Amino acid sequence: MPSVITILTDFGTADGYLAEMKGVLLTLAPTAQLVDASNDIPPQDIELARLTLARYWRRYPSGTVHLVVVDPGVGSERRAIAVRSDDRFLVGPDNGVLSPALLLPRAEAVVLPVPRGVSATFHGRDIFAPAAALLVSGTPLSSLGSPCPDPVIRRTPEVVRIGDGIVRGEVIAVDRFGNLITNLVTGSAATVEIGPHLLPLQRSYSFADAGALVALTGSSGLIEIAVRDGNAAMRLGVGRGTTVMLRSVTRD
Repeated sequence: MPSVITILTDFGTADGYLAEMKGVLLTLAPTAQLVDASNDIPPQDIELARLTLARYWRRYPSGTVHLVVVDPGVGSERRAIAVRSDDRFLVGPDNGVLSPALLLPRAEAVVLPVPRGVSATFHGRDIFAPAAALLVSGTPLSSLGSPCPDPVIRRTPEVVRIGDGIVRGEVIAVDRFGNLITNLVTGSAATVEIGPHLLPLQRSYSFADAGALVALTGSSGLIEIAVRDGNAAMRLGVGRGTTVMLRSVTRD
Protein backbone atom coordinates (compact mmCIF):
# COMPACT_ATOMS: atom_id res chain seq x y z
CA MET A 1 0.00 0.00 0.00
CA PRO A 2 1.50 3.40 -0.95
CA SER A 3 2.08 5.97 1.78
CA VAL A 4 -0.71 8.55 1.92
CA ILE A 5 -0.63 12.31 2.46
CA THR A 6 -4.02 14.03 2.65
CA ILE A 7 -4.26 17.75 1.98
CA LEU A 8 -6.74 20.20 3.52
CA THR A 9 -6.37 23.88 2.64
CA ASP A 10 -8.14 27.13 1.86
CA PHE A 11 -6.02 27.57 -1.29
CA GLY A 12 -8.59 26.74 -3.93
CA THR A 13 -7.09 25.62 -7.25
CA ALA A 14 -6.96 28.79 -9.36
CA ASP A 15 -3.69 30.37 -8.25
CA GLY A 16 -1.11 27.59 -8.31
CA TYR A 17 -0.42 27.54 -4.56
CA LEU A 18 -1.74 24.00 -4.21
CA ALA A 19 0.22 22.78 -7.22
CA GLU A 20 3.38 24.38 -5.86
CA MET A 21 2.99 22.62 -2.52
CA LYS A 22 2.27 19.30 -4.22
CA GLY A 23 5.42 19.74 -6.27
CA VAL A 24 7.45 19.92 -3.05
CA LEU A 25 5.71 16.84 -1.65
CA LEU A 26 6.31 14.72 -4.74
CA THR A 27 9.91 15.87 -5.07
CA LEU A 28 10.71 14.86 -1.49
CA ALA A 29 8.39 11.81 -1.31
CA PRO A 30 7.91 10.67 -4.93
CA THR A 31 6.06 7.46 -4.06
CA ALA A 32 3.50 9.12 -1.80
CA GLN A 33 -0.17 9.07 -2.76
CA LEU A 34 -1.60 12.59 -2.46
CA VAL A 35 -5.28 12.83 -1.55
CA ASP A 36 -7.14 16.14 -1.71
CA ALA A 37 -9.43 16.12 1.31
CA SER A 38 -10.59 19.64 0.40
CA ASN A 39 -9.07 22.85 -0.88
CA ASP A 40 -12.35 24.76 -0.62
CA ILE A 41 -12.27 25.79 3.03
CA PRO A 42 -13.30 29.48 3.08
CA PRO A 43 -10.22 31.70 3.42
CA GLN A 44 -8.85 31.79 6.98
CA ASP A 45 -11.73 29.69 8.38
CA ILE A 46 -9.83 27.75 11.05
CA GLU A 47 -12.99 26.54 12.73
CA LEU A 48 -14.51 24.92 9.64
CA ALA A 49 -11.14 23.37 8.82
CA ARG A 50 -11.01 21.87 12.33
CA LEU A 51 -14.48 20.38 11.96
CA THR A 52 -13.69 19.10 8.46
CA LEU A 53 -10.52 17.39 9.67
CA ALA A 54 -12.47 15.78 12.52
CA ARG A 55 -14.70 13.98 10.00
CA TYR A 56 -12.00 12.09 8.16
CA TRP A 57 -8.55 11.92 9.76
CA ARG A 58 -9.10 8.61 11.56
CA ARG A 59 -10.76 7.03 8.50
CA TYR A 60 -7.38 6.72 6.79
CA PRO A 61 -4.88 3.90 7.40
CA SER A 62 -2.29 3.96 10.14
CA GLY A 63 0.77 5.91 9.03
CA THR A 64 -1.22 8.42 6.98
CA VAL A 65 0.04 12.00 7.14
CA HIS A 66 -2.60 14.73 7.18
CA LEU A 67 -1.30 18.08 5.92
CA VAL A 68 -3.52 21.00 6.96
CA VAL A 69 -2.81 24.55 5.80
CA VAL A 70 -5.41 27.08 6.91
CA ASP A 71 -3.06 29.63 8.35
CA PRO A 72 -4.11 33.28 8.76
CA GLY A 73 -1.21 33.74 11.23
CA VAL A 74 1.51 32.73 8.76
CA GLY A 75 4.70 34.73 9.34
CA SER A 76 3.71 35.68 12.89
CA GLU A 77 4.83 34.20 16.22
CA ARG A 78 2.40 31.28 15.86
CA ARG A 79 4.23 27.96 15.89
CA ALA A 80 4.41 25.30 13.19
CA ILE A 81 3.79 21.82 14.59
CA ALA A 82 3.69 18.15 13.71
CA VAL A 83 1.56 15.68 15.66
CA ARG A 84 1.39 11.93 16.17
CA SER A 85 -1.98 10.63 17.34
CA ASP A 86 -3.72 7.25 16.99
CA ASP A 87 -0.87 5.99 14.73
CA ARG A 88 -1.36 8.84 12.25
CA PHE A 89 0.53 12.10 11.70
CA LEU A 90 -0.64 15.65 11.20
CA VAL A 91 1.26 18.75 10.14
CA GLY A 92 0.06 22.34 10.21
CA PRO A 93 -0.04 25.65 12.07
CA ASP A 94 -0.49 25.72 15.83
CA ASN A 95 -3.76 27.63 15.69
CA GLY A 96 -6.16 24.91 16.83
CA VAL A 97 -6.82 23.42 13.40
CA LEU A 98 -5.23 20.11 14.47
CA SER A 99 -7.32 19.88 17.66
CA PRO A 100 -9.22 16.69 16.71
CA ALA A 101 -5.97 14.73 16.95
CA LEU A 102 -4.54 16.67 19.88
CA LEU A 103 -7.55 15.87 22.05
CA LEU A 104 -6.83 12.13 22.02
CA PRO A 105 -4.87 10.54 24.88
CA ARG A 106 -1.14 10.06 24.22
CA ALA A 107 -1.07 12.57 21.36
CA GLU A 108 2.43 13.97 20.86
CA ALA A 109 3.38 17.26 19.22
CA VAL A 110 6.67 18.86 18.23
CA VAL A 111 7.48 22.42 17.18
CA LEU A 112 8.94 22.54 13.68
CA PRO A 113 11.93 24.85 13.19
CA VAL A 114 11.59 27.80 10.82
CA PRO A 115 14.71 27.74 8.62
CA ARG A 116 16.33 31.00 7.61
CA GLY A 117 15.30 32.25 4.21
CA VAL A 118 11.87 30.60 4.00
CA SER A 119 8.93 32.63 2.75
CA ALA A 120 7.09 34.49 5.50
CA THR A 121 3.83 33.99 3.59
CA PHE A 122 3.98 30.36 2.42
CA HIS A 123 4.86 28.00 5.24
CA GLY A 124 2.68 25.38 3.56
CA ARG A 125 5.29 25.04 0.83
CA ASP A 126 8.46 25.74 2.82
CA ILE A 127 7.82 24.14 6.24
CA PHE A 128 4.70 21.97 6.36
CA ALA A 129 5.14 20.11 3.05
CA PRO A 130 8.78 19.14 3.75
CA ALA A 131 7.81 17.93 7.24
CA ALA A 132 4.91 15.87 5.82
CA ALA A 133 7.25 14.33 3.24
CA LEU A 134 9.74 13.37 5.94
CA LEU A 135 7.04 11.76 8.07
CA VAL A 136 5.54 9.76 5.22
CA SER A 137 9.05 8.53 4.39
CA GLY A 138 9.49 7.14 7.90
CA THR A 139 11.36 9.91 9.71
CA PRO A 140 10.53 9.77 13.46
CA LEU A 141 8.39 12.62 14.77
CA SER A 142 10.89 13.38 17.53
CA SER A 143 13.62 14.17 15.02
CA LEU A 144 11.59 16.91 13.34
CA GLY A 145 11.60 19.38 16.21
CA SER A 146 11.42 20.06 19.93
CA PRO A 147 8.54 18.83 22.14
CA CYS A 148 5.43 21.03 22.21
CA PRO A 149 3.72 20.52 25.59
CA ASP A 150 1.03 23.19 25.09
CA PRO A 151 -0.38 23.15 21.57
CA VAL A 152 -3.39 25.35 20.88
CA ILE A 153 -6.61 23.36 21.21
CA ARG A 154 -10.05 24.49 20.03
CA ARG A 155 -13.17 22.73 21.24
CA THR A 156 -16.72 22.60 19.96
CA PRO A 157 -18.94 24.77 22.17
CA GLU A 158 -20.67 22.85 24.94
CA VAL A 159 -24.45 22.55 24.95
CA VAL A 160 -26.35 24.01 27.88
CA ARG A 161 -28.98 21.95 29.69
CA ILE A 162 -31.75 24.22 30.88
CA GLY A 163 -34.05 21.67 32.46
CA ASP A 164 -37.24 19.77 31.65
CA GLY A 165 -35.57 17.88 28.79
CA ILE A 166 -34.50 21.06 26.99
CA VAL A 167 -30.95 21.61 25.72
CA ARG A 168 -29.62 24.77 24.12
CA GLY A 169 -27.02 24.41 21.39
CA GLU A 170 -25.91 26.31 18.32
CA VAL A 171 -25.04 26.00 14.66
CA ILE A 172 -21.32 25.22 14.44
CA ALA A 173 -20.96 24.83 10.67
CA VAL A 174 -22.80 25.22 7.38
CA ASP A 175 -21.95 22.65 4.71
CA ARG A 176 -21.95 23.21 0.95
CA PHE A 177 -25.58 22.07 0.73
CA GLY A 178 -26.61 24.81 3.18
CA ASN A 179 -27.31 22.28 5.93
CA LEU A 180 -26.99 23.78 9.42
CA ILE A 181 -24.83 21.44 11.51
CA THR A 182 -25.26 21.88 15.25
CA ASN A 183 -23.45 20.71 18.39
CA LEU A 184 -26.56 18.82 19.52
CA VAL A 185 -26.81 15.04 19.77
CA THR A 186 -29.62 12.76 20.84
CA GLY A 187 -30.47 9.10 20.86
CA SER A 188 -34.17 9.54 21.51
CA ALA A 189 -37.27 11.12 20.07
CA ALA A 190 -37.02 14.89 20.08
CA THR A 191 -38.02 18.12 18.40
CA VAL A 192 -35.61 20.79 17.25
CA GLU A 193 -36.42 24.49 17.52
CA ILE A 194 -34.72 27.16 15.41
CA GLY A 195 -36.34 30.59 15.40
CA PRO A 196 -40.10 30.10 15.01
CA HIS A 197 -39.70 26.60 13.56
CA LEU A 198 -40.34 23.48 15.66
CA LEU A 199 -39.22 20.40 13.76
CA PRO A 200 -39.64 16.76 14.80
CA LEU A 201 -36.37 14.86 14.50
CA GLN A 202 -36.54 12.65 11.41
CA ARG A 203 -34.46 9.68 10.21
CA SER A 204 -33.31 11.18 6.90
CA TYR A 205 -33.92 13.95 4.39
CA SER A 206 -36.43 11.81 2.53
CA PHE A 207 -38.92 12.12 5.39
CA ALA A 208 -39.61 15.72 4.36
CA ASP A 209 -41.48 16.96 1.31
CA ALA A 210 -39.47 18.77 -1.37
CA GLY A 211 -38.71 22.29 -0.19
CA ALA A 212 -39.62 21.59 3.44
CA LEU A 213 -37.43 22.06 6.51
CA VAL A 214 -36.26 18.91 8.24
CA ALA A 215 -34.18 18.12 11.34
CA LEU A 216 -32.20 14.89 11.48
CA THR A 217 -29.06 13.29 12.85
CA GLY A 218 -26.34 13.54 10.22
CA SER A 219 -23.58 11.07 9.42
CA SER A 220 -21.25 12.64 11.99
CA GLY A 221 -23.76 11.99 14.79
CA LEU A 222 -24.68 15.67 15.13
CA ILE A 223 -28.15 17.07 14.61
CA GLU A 224 -28.53 19.19 11.50
CA ILE A 225 -31.30 21.26 9.97
CA ALA A 226 -31.81 21.04 6.22
CA VAL A 227 -34.22 21.89 3.45
CA ARG A 228 -35.17 18.93 1.30
CA ASP A 229 -33.69 19.71 -2.13
CA GLY A 230 -32.81 23.20 -0.92
CA ASN A 231 -30.55 25.36 1.26
CA ALA A 232 -31.49 25.84 4.92
CA ALA A 233 -28.92 28.57 5.59
CA MET A 234 -30.33 30.70 2.77
CA ARG A 235 -33.96 29.88 3.59
CA LEU A 236 -33.60 30.89 7.24
CA GLY A 237 -30.97 33.58 6.77
CA VAL A 238 -28.80 32.17 9.58
CA GLY A 239 -25.33 30.73 10.03
CA ARG A 240 -22.72 29.74 12.56
CA GLY A 241 -23.57 30.72 16.13
CA THR A 242 -27.36 30.64 15.68
CA THR A 243 -29.15 29.24 18.73
CA VAL A 244 -30.92 25.89 18.33
CA MET A 245 -33.01 24.19 21.03
CA LEU A 246 -33.51 20.45 21.47
CA ARG A 247 -36.62 19.30 23.31
CA SER A 248 -36.91 15.66 24.29
CA VAL A 249 -40.23 13.98 23.58
CA THR A 250 -41.53 11.87 26.47
CA ARG A 251 -43.50 8.78 25.62
CA ASP A 252 -46.43 7.77 27.82
